[in-house]
Amino acid sequence: MCQMSVVMEKDGAEEVVMENVTQLQVSGTTIEVNAFFEEPLRLEEVSIQSIDFLAGKLVVKKNSGSE
Repeated sequence: MCQMSVVMEKDGAEEVVMENVTQLQVSGTTIEVNAFFEEPLRLEEVSIQSIDFLAGKLVVKKNSGSE
């Protein structure tokens, strides 16, 4: 089974916001992620920066002007 880690990029640093993500849904600038045995997490006003399938890592970043 392939699961991803979702990390938030801020000021050049990365912070893990959820591990073992099993589902991701994008709706405009909102991304909802789900993992086993955890409540869904909604990341608002973000965009996907990169996805590394080999490392199992998705990097998101807050959109400009939304902080």
